[in-house]
Amino acid sequence: MISLGSSEYKKVTLSLALGSFLVFCNLYLFQPMLPTMAQHFGLSETRINWIFAASTLALSISLVPWAVSSESFGRRKVMLIGLFAMPVIGALMLLSEQFWLIVACRALMGIAIAAFASVAVAYMAEELEPKAFSQAIGSYIAANSLGGITGRIMGGTLTDALGWHSAVLVMMAITLVGILLVAYLLPAQRHFTPQRGMLRAHNRSLLTHMKNPQLFTAMLIGGANFALFVNLYSVMGFRLVAAPHNLPVGLASLIFVCYLGGTISSKLSGRWSQHHSPLNGMLLGACLSLSGMLLAYFEWIPSMLVGLMLISFGAFFTHTLAYAWVSQKAPSAKATATALYLVHYYIGGSLGGFFLIYCWQIQRWAGVIGGGLLLYVVVFMLCFRLKGMQSKLQTKTKLEAV
Repeated sequence: MISLGSSEYKKVTLSLALGSFLVFCNLYLFQPMLPTMAQHFGLSETRINWIFAASTLALSISLVPWAVSSESFGRRKVMLIGLFAMPVIGALMLLSEQFWLIVACRALMGIAIAAFASVAVAYMAEELEPKAFSQAIGSYIAANSLGGITGRIMGGTLTDALGWHSAVLVMMAITLVGILLVAYLLPAQRHFTPQRGMLRAHNRSLLTHMKNPQLFTAMLIGGANFALFVNLYSVMGFRLVAAPHNLPVGLASLIFVCYLGGTISSKLSGRWSQHHSPLNGMLLGACLSLSGMLLAYFEWIPSMLVGLMLISFGAFFTHTLAYAWVSQKAPSAKATATALYLVHYYIGGSLGGFFLIYCWQIQRWAGVIGGGLLLYVVVFMLCFRLKGMQSKLQTKTKLEAV
Protein backbone atom coordinates (compact mmCIF):
# COMPACT_ATOMS: atom_id res chain seq x y z
CA MET A 1 0.00 0.00 0.00
CA ILE A 2 1.18 3.53 -0.75
CA SER A 3 2.09 5.46 2.39
CA LEU A 4 1.44 9.11 3.17
CA GLY A 5 4.20 11.43 1.91
CA SER A 6 5.87 8.93 -0.44
CA SER A 7 6.73 9.83 -4.03
CA GLU A 8 4.01 7.50 -5.35
CA TYR A 9 1.49 9.13 -2.99
CA LYS A 10 2.35 12.50 -4.51
CA LYS A 11 1.89 11.13 -8.03
CA VAL A 12 -1.48 9.60 -7.16
CA THR A 13 -2.82 12.70 -5.43
CA LEU A 14 -1.54 15.09 -8.11
CA SER A 15 -2.82 13.08 -11.07
CA LEU A 16 -6.24 12.34 -9.56
CA ALA A 17 -6.63 15.92 -8.34
CA LEU A 18 -5.80 17.15 -11.86
CA GLY A 19 -8.24 14.69 -13.39
CA SER A 20 -10.89 15.79 -10.91
CA PHE A 21 -10.17 19.43 -11.74
CA LEU A 22 -10.63 18.77 -15.47
CA VAL A 23 -13.86 16.80 -15.21
CA PHE A 24 -15.51 19.39 -12.99
CA CYS A 25 -14.35 22.22 -15.24
CA ASN A 26 -16.15 20.50 -18.10
CA LEU A 27 -19.20 19.56 -16.04
CA TYR A 28 -19.91 23.08 -14.82
CA LEU A 29 -18.76 25.10 -17.84
CA PHE A 30 -22.32 25.88 -18.93
CA GLN A 31 -23.88 26.66 -15.54
CA PRO A 32 -23.11 30.43 -15.57
CA MET A 33 -24.21 30.64 -19.22
CA LEU A 34 -27.80 29.62 -18.41
CA PRO A 35 -29.22 33.19 -18.27
CA THR A 36 -27.51 34.04 -21.60
CA MET A 37 -28.67 30.79 -23.22
CA ALA A 38 -32.23 31.40 -21.99
CA GLN A 39 -32.25 34.77 -23.76
CA HIS A 40 -30.55 33.36 -26.88
CA PHE A 41 -33.04 30.51 -27.34
CA GLY A 42 -36.03 32.38 -25.87
CA LEU A 43 -36.69 29.68 -23.28
CA SER A 44 -37.78 29.75 -19.63
CA GLU A 45 -35.32 29.24 -16.78
CA THR A 46 -36.65 25.76 -16.01
CA ARG A 47 -36.40 24.60 -19.63
CA ILE A 48 -32.93 26.04 -20.26
CA ASN A 49 -31.81 24.18 -17.12
CA TRP A 50 -31.79 21.02 -19.27
CA ILE A 51 -28.38 22.10 -20.61
CA PHE A 52 -27.01 21.69 -17.11
CA ALA A 53 -29.32 18.90 -15.92
CA ALA A 54 -28.63 16.70 -18.99
CA SER A 55 -24.98 16.33 -18.02
CA THR A 56 -25.67 15.60 -14.36
CA LEU A 57 -28.50 13.15 -15.12
CA ALA A 58 -26.43 11.29 -17.74
CA LEU A 59 -23.54 11.28 -15.28
CA SER A 60 -25.71 9.78 -12.56
CA ILE A 61 -27.06 6.88 -14.65
CA SER A 62 -23.61 6.10 -16.12
CA LEU A 63 -21.72 5.83 -12.85
CA VAL A 64 -22.69 2.28 -11.93
CA PRO A 65 -22.05 0.77 -15.42
CA TRP A 66 -18.60 2.38 -15.46
CA ALA A 67 -17.90 1.18 -11.93
CA VAL A 68 -18.91 -2.37 -12.85
CA SER A 69 -16.72 -2.19 -15.96
CA SER A 70 -13.78 -1.07 -13.85
CA GLU A 71 -14.10 -4.23 -11.73
CA SER A 72 -13.22 -6.19 -14.88
CA PHE A 73 -10.92 -3.87 -16.83
CA GLY A 74 -9.24 -1.83 -14.10
CA ARG A 75 -9.77 1.61 -12.59
CA ARG A 76 -6.95 3.38 -14.46
CA LYS A 77 -8.08 2.27 -17.92
CA VAL A 78 -11.69 3.33 -17.32
CA MET A 79 -10.64 6.74 -15.97
CA LEU A 80 -8.42 7.45 -18.99
CA ILE A 81 -11.14 6.41 -21.48
CA GLY A 82 -13.50 8.95 -19.95
CA LEU A 83 -10.91 11.70 -19.83
CA PHE A 84 -9.84 11.32 -23.48
CA ALA A 85 -13.50 11.32 -24.60
CA MET A 86 -14.13 14.81 -23.15
CA PRO A 87 -12.29 16.94 -25.76
CA VAL A 88 -13.84 14.84 -28.55
CA ILE A 89 -17.32 15.62 -27.23
CA GLY A 90 -16.31 19.27 -26.91
CA ALA A 91 -15.50 19.28 -30.64
CA LEU A 92 -18.94 17.82 -31.40
CA MET A 93 -20.52 20.56 -29.31
CA LEU A 94 -18.90 23.22 -31.49
CA LEU A 95 -20.85 21.82 -34.44
CA SER A 96 -24.16 22.02 -32.56
CA GLU A 97 -26.39 25.06 -32.93
CA GLN A 98 -29.82 23.74 -32.01
CA PHE A 99 -30.86 23.63 -28.36
CA TRP A 100 -31.55 19.89 -28.18
CA LEU A 101 -28.28 19.04 -29.96
CA ILE A 102 -26.42 20.98 -27.28
CA VAL A 103 -28.41 19.11 -24.63
CA ALA A 104 -27.47 15.79 -26.28
CA CYS A 105 -23.77 16.70 -26.33
CA ARG A 106 -23.94 17.73 -22.69
CA ALA A 107 -25.46 14.33 -21.90
CA LEU A 108 -22.54 12.64 -23.67
CA MET A 109 -20.18 14.77 -21.62
CA GLY A 110 -21.87 13.53 -18.46
CA ILE A 111 -21.31 9.92 -19.56
CA ALA A 112 -17.61 10.59 -20.18
CA ILE A 113 -17.18 12.36 -16.84
CA ALA A 114 -18.83 9.43 -15.07
CA ALA A 115 -15.99 7.13 -16.15
CA PHE A 116 -13.55 9.11 -14.03
CA ALA A 117 -15.84 10.12 -11.20
CA SER A 118 -17.15 6.58 -10.57
CA VAL A 119 -13.81 4.92 -9.82
CA ALA A 120 -11.27 7.56 -8.72
CA VAL A 121 -12.07 7.19 -5.01
CA ALA A 122 -12.08 3.39 -5.28
CA TYR A 123 -8.61 3.59 -6.86
CA MET A 124 -7.42 5.60 -3.85
CA ALA A 125 -9.10 3.32 -1.33
CA GLU A 126 -7.41 0.25 -2.86
CA GLU A 127 -3.95 1.71 -3.38
CA LEU A 128 -3.44 4.03 -0.39
CA GLU A 129 -2.98 3.28 3.29
CA PRO A 130 -5.96 4.39 5.43
CA LYS A 131 -4.18 7.49 6.77
CA ALA A 132 -3.01 8.43 3.28
CA PHE A 133 -6.54 7.87 1.92
CA SER A 134 -8.10 10.22 4.51
CA GLN A 135 -5.77 12.99 3.38
CA ALA A 136 -5.95 12.21 -0.34
CA ILE A 137 -9.74 12.31 -0.57
CA GLY A 138 -9.71 15.81 0.91
CA SER A 139 -7.29 16.93 -1.83
CA TYR A 140 -9.38 15.16 -4.46
CA ILE A 141 -12.62 16.89 -3.48
CA ALA A 142 -10.80 20.21 -3.04
CA ALA A 143 -9.82 19.81 -6.70
CA ASN A 144 -13.53 19.23 -7.45
CA SER A 145 -14.32 22.67 -6.08
CA LEU A 146 -11.39 24.33 -7.86
CA GLY A 147 -12.52 22.75 -11.11
CA GLY A 148 -16.05 23.96 -10.48
CA ILE A 149 -14.79 27.50 -9.83
CA THR A 150 -12.55 27.59 -12.90
CA GLY A 151 -15.07 26.05 -15.28
CA ARG A 152 -17.85 28.38 -14.23
CA ILE A 153 -15.78 31.55 -14.29
CA MET A 154 -14.31 30.62 -17.68
CA GLY A 155 -17.77 29.83 -19.00
CA GLY A 156 -19.22 33.14 -17.82
CA THR A 157 -16.37 35.49 -18.72
CA LEU A 158 -15.52 33.95 -22.11
CA THR A 159 -19.18 33.80 -23.12
CA ASP A 160 -19.56 37.46 -22.22
CA ALA A 161 -16.47 38.47 -24.19
CA LEU A 162 -16.29 36.04 -27.12
CA GLY A 163 -19.35 33.78 -27.11
CA TRP A 164 -19.97 30.24 -25.87
CA HIS A 165 -18.08 28.60 -28.76
CA SER A 166 -14.84 30.22 -27.58
CA ALA A 167 -15.46 29.01 -24.04
CA VAL A 168 -15.83 25.42 -25.28
CA LEU A 169 -12.73 25.71 -27.50
CA VAL A 170 -10.50 27.01 -24.69
CA MET A 171 -11.76 24.29 -22.37
CA MET A 172 -10.99 21.64 -24.99
CA ALA A 173 -7.37 22.79 -25.25
CA ILE A 174 -6.85 22.91 -21.48
CA THR A 175 -8.49 19.50 -21.06
CA LEU A 176 -6.30 17.80 -23.67
CA VAL A 177 -3.04 19.08 -22.13
CA GLY A 178 -4.18 18.08 -18.65
CA ILE A 179 -5.24 14.59 -19.71
CA LEU A 180 -1.80 13.87 -21.18
CA LEU A 181 -0.24 14.84 -17.85
CA VAL A 182 -2.66 12.60 -15.91
CA ALA A 183 -1.88 9.64 -18.19
CA TYR A 184 1.86 10.18 -17.61
CA LEU A 185 1.69 10.54 -13.81
CA LEU A 186 -1.00 8.07 -12.69
CA PRO A 187 0.65 4.81 -11.50
CA ALA A 188 -0.64 1.41 -12.54
CA GLN A 189 -2.66 -0.36 -9.86
CA ARG A 190 -0.87 -2.94 -7.72
CA HIS A 191 -3.68 -3.93 -5.36
CA PHE A 192 -6.41 -4.60 -7.91
CA THR A 193 -7.49 -8.03 -9.13
CA PRO A 194 -9.72 -8.09 -12.25
CA GLN A 195 -13.01 -9.91 -11.81
CA ARG A 196 -14.20 -10.83 -15.29
CA GLY A 197 -17.45 -12.57 -16.07
CA MET A 198 -19.00 -11.63 -12.72
CA LEU A 199 -21.84 -9.36 -13.79
CA ARG A 200 -24.26 -11.25 -11.58
CA ALA A 201 -21.93 -10.78 -8.62
CA HIS A 202 -21.70 -7.05 -9.33
CA ASN A 203 -25.48 -6.84 -9.45
CA ARG A 204 -25.60 -8.58 -6.08
CA SER A 205 -23.11 -6.01 -4.77
CA LEU A 206 -25.41 -3.20 -5.91
CA LEU A 207 -28.34 -4.74 -4.07
CA THR A 208 -26.19 -5.37 -1.00
CA HIS A 209 -25.09 -1.73 -0.85
CA MET A 210 -28.64 -0.47 -1.34
CA LYS A 211 -29.89 -2.75 1.45
CA ASN A 212 -27.19 -1.55 3.84
CA PRO A 213 -29.05 1.14 5.84
CA GLN A 214 -25.91 3.05 6.82
CA LEU A 215 -24.63 3.28 3.26
CA PHE A 216 -28.05 4.08 1.78
CA THR A 217 -28.71 6.84 4.33
CA ALA A 218 -25.32 8.43 3.62
CA MET A 219 -26.15 8.33 -0.11
CA LEU A 220 -29.43 10.14 0.51
CA ILE A 221 -27.60 12.77 2.57
CA GLY A 222 -25.27 13.33 -0.38
CA GLY A 223 -28.17 13.71 -2.81
CA ALA A 224 -30.15 16.18 -0.70
CA ASN A 225 -26.99 18.14 0.16
CA PHE A 226 -26.04 18.54 -3.51
CA ALA A 227 -29.60 19.38 -4.54
CA LEU A 228 -29.29 22.42 -2.29
CA PHE A 229 -25.71 23.41 -2.91
CA VAL A 230 -25.33 23.45 -6.67
CA ASN A 231 -28.79 24.86 -7.40
CA LEU A 232 -28.60 27.71 -4.89
CA TYR A 233 -25.75 28.90 -7.11
CA SER A 234 -27.82 28.46 -10.28
CA VAL A 235 -30.66 30.51 -8.81
CA MET A 236 -28.22 33.17 -7.61
CA GLY A 237 -26.98 33.53 -11.19
CA PHE A 238 -30.51 34.29 -12.41
CA ARG A 239 -30.99 36.62 -9.43
CA LEU A 240 -27.91 38.73 -10.13
CA VAL A 241 -28.54 39.24 -13.86
CA ALA A 242 -32.13 40.35 -13.13
CA ALA A 243 -33.34 43.62 -11.57
CA PRO A 244 -32.37 45.32 -9.30
CA HIS A 245 -28.75 44.18 -9.83
CA ASN A 246 -28.68 43.71 -13.63
CA LEU A 247 -25.12 42.35 -13.67
CA PRO A 248 -23.58 41.01 -16.91
CA VAL A 249 -23.14 37.23 -16.99
CA GLY A 250 -19.35 37.49 -16.88
CA LEU A 251 -19.43 39.54 -13.70
CA ALA A 252 -22.17 37.40 -12.14
CA SER A 253 -20.06 34.28 -12.77
CA LEU A 254 -17.47 35.61 -10.33
CA ILE A 255 -19.75 34.45 -7.51
CA PHE A 256 -18.22 31.03 -8.07
CA VAL A 257 -15.04 32.27 -6.42
CA CYS A 258 -17.07 31.59 -3.27
CA TYR A 259 -16.48 27.90 -4.04
CA LEU A 260 -13.12 28.44 -2.37
CA GLY A 261 -15.00 27.96 0.88
CA GLY A 262 -15.60 24.39 -0.27
CA THR A 263 -11.96 23.95 -1.26
CA ILE A 264 -10.91 24.87 2.28
CA SER A 265 -13.54 22.76 4.03
CA SER A 266 -12.75 19.68 1.89
CA LYS A 267 -9.18 19.76 3.17
CA LEU A 268 -10.30 20.39 6.75
CA SER A 269 -12.69 17.45 6.65
CA GLY A 270 -9.78 15.01 6.57
CA ARG A 271 -8.44 16.42 9.83
CA TRP A 272 -11.93 16.52 11.35
CA SER A 273 -12.53 12.82 10.65
CA GLN A 274 -9.27 11.88 12.39
CA HIS A 275 -10.25 13.60 15.66
CA HIS A 276 -14.07 13.90 15.66
CA SER A 277 -17.18 12.04 14.55
CA PRO A 278 -17.81 12.26 10.78
CA LEU A 279 -21.54 12.22 11.51
CA ASN A 280 -21.29 15.32 13.71
CA GLY A 281 -19.26 16.89 10.91
CA MET A 282 -22.08 16.24 8.42
CA LEU A 283 -24.52 17.99 10.75
CA LEU A 284 -22.13 20.91 11.25
CA GLY A 285 -21.73 21.31 7.50
CA ALA A 286 -25.50 21.34 6.97
CA CYS A 287 -25.94 23.99 9.69
CA LEU A 288 -23.31 26.24 8.08
CA SER A 289 -24.85 25.81 4.63
CA LEU A 290 -28.34 26.62 5.97
CA SER A 291 -27.06 29.81 7.63
CA GLY A 292 -25.57 30.87 4.29
CA MET A 293 -28.88 30.44 2.45
CA LEU A 294 -30.66 32.58 5.05
CA LEU A 295 -27.95 35.26 5.02
CA ALA A 296 -28.25 35.53 1.21
CA TYR A 297 -31.87 36.66 1.60
CA PHE A 298 -30.82 40.33 1.77
CA GLU A 299 -30.59 42.27 -1.51
CA TRP A 300 -27.03 43.35 -0.68
CA ILE A 301 -24.27 41.78 -2.75
CA PRO A 302 -21.72 41.44 0.13
CA SER A 303 -24.37 39.57 2.15
CA MET A 304 -25.05 37.28 -0.82
CA LEU A 305 -21.34 36.55 -1.28
CA VAL A 306 -20.78 35.70 2.39
CA GLY A 307 -23.90 33.54 2.22
CA LEU A 308 -22.56 31.67 -0.81
CA MET A 309 -19.22 31.19 0.93
CA LEU A 310 -20.98 29.60 3.91
CA ILE A 311 -23.10 27.45 1.59
CA SER A 312 -19.95 26.21 -0.15
CA PHE A 313 -17.99 25.61 3.05
CA GLY A 314 -20.79 23.68 4.72
CA ALA A 315 -21.95 21.68 1.70
CA PHE A 316 -18.47 20.48 0.75
CA PHE A 317 -17.72 19.59 4.38
CA THR A 318 -20.84 17.41 4.50
CA HIS A 319 -20.19 15.93 1.05
CA THR A 320 -16.57 14.98 1.73
CA LEU A 321 -17.44 13.25 4.99
CA ALA A 322 -20.44 11.40 3.52
CA TYR A 323 -18.44 10.34 0.44
CA ALA A 324 -15.58 8.99 2.56
CA TRP A 325 -18.09 7.29 4.89
CA VAL A 326 -19.57 5.26 2.02
CA SER A 327 -16.16 4.29 0.66
CA GLN A 328 -14.82 3.20 4.04
CA LYS A 329 -17.96 1.45 5.34
CA ALA A 330 -18.59 -0.58 2.18
CA PRO A 331 -17.33 -4.10 3.04
CA SER A 332 -16.58 -4.95 -0.62
CA ALA A 333 -16.97 -3.65 -4.21
CA LYS A 334 -15.94 -0.15 -3.12
CA ALA A 335 -16.08 1.27 -6.66
CA THR A 336 -19.72 0.21 -6.91
CA ALA A 337 -20.48 1.73 -3.50
CA THR A 338 -18.91 5.11 -4.29
CA ALA A 339 -20.59 5.08 -7.71
CA LEU A 340 -23.95 4.53 -6.02
CA TYR A 341 -23.25 7.45 -3.71
CA LEU A 342 -22.57 9.65 -6.74
CA VAL A 343 -25.72 8.39 -8.46
CA HIS A 344 -27.77 9.77 -5.57
CA TYR A 345 -25.57 12.87 -5.44
CA TYR A 346 -26.08 13.87 -9.07
CA ILE A 347 -29.71 12.83 -9.30
CA GLY A 348 -30.26 15.13 -6.32
CA GLY A 349 -28.43 17.92 -8.14
CA SER A 350 -30.46 17.43 -11.32
CA LEU A 351 -33.91 17.25 -9.72
CA GLY A 352 -33.10 19.93 -7.16
CA GLY A 353 -32.44 22.37 -9.99
CA PHE A 354 -35.94 22.11 -11.39
CA PHE A 355 -37.39 22.36 -7.86
CA LEU A 356 -35.42 25.42 -6.65
CA ILE A 357 -35.60 27.25 -9.99
CA TYR A 358 -39.38 26.72 -9.94
CA CYS A 359 -39.43 28.17 -6.39
CA TRP A 360 -37.45 31.14 -7.76
CA GLN A 361 -39.93 31.70 -10.57
CA ILE A 362 -42.85 31.71 -8.14
CA GLN A 363 -41.56 33.92 -5.32
CA ARG A 364 -37.91 34.80 -5.97
CA TRP A 365 -35.41 34.22 -3.14
CA ALA A 366 -38.13 34.01 -0.47
CA GLY A 367 -39.57 31.05 -2.41
CA VAL A 368 -36.09 29.52 -2.68
CA ILE A 369 -35.69 29.77 1.10
CA GLY A 370 -39.05 28.05 1.59
CA GLY A 371 -38.13 25.20 -0.75
CA GLY A 372 -34.60 25.06 0.62
CA LEU A 373 -35.81 24.71 4.21
CA LEU A 374 -37.75 21.59 3.24
CA LEU A 375 -34.58 20.04 1.83
CA TYR A 376 -32.52 21.02 4.87
CA VAL A 377 -35.08 19.32 7.13
CA VAL A 378 -34.54 16.16 5.06
CA VAL A 379 -30.75 16.44 5.47
CA PHE A 380 -31.00 16.86 9.26
CA MET A 381 -33.43 13.95 9.62
CA LEU A 382 -31.13 11.68 7.61
CA CYS A 383 -28.06 12.71 9.63
CA PHE A 384 -29.81 11.96 12.92
CA ARG A 385 -31.04 8.65 11.54
CA LEU A 386 -27.49 7.70 10.58
CA LYS A 387 -26.23 8.71 14.03
CA GLY A 388 -28.86 6.50 15.62
CA MET A 389 -27.89 3.50 13.49
CA GLN A 390 -24.22 4.01 14.25
CA SER A 391 -24.90 4.28 17.98
CA LYS A 392 -26.90 1.02 17.97
CA LEU A 393 -24.14 -0.74 16.02
CA GLN A 394 -21.47 0.41 18.48
CA THR A 395 -23.58 -0.72 21.44
CA LYS A 396 -24.12 -4.13 19.83
CA THR A 397 -20.38 -4.49 19.15
CA LYS A 398 -19.54 -3.69 22.80
CA LEU A 399 -22.07 -6.22 24.07
CA GLU A 400 -20.71 -8.92 21.78
CA ALA A 401 -17.18 -8.16 22.97
CA VAL A 402 -18.30 -8.66 26.59
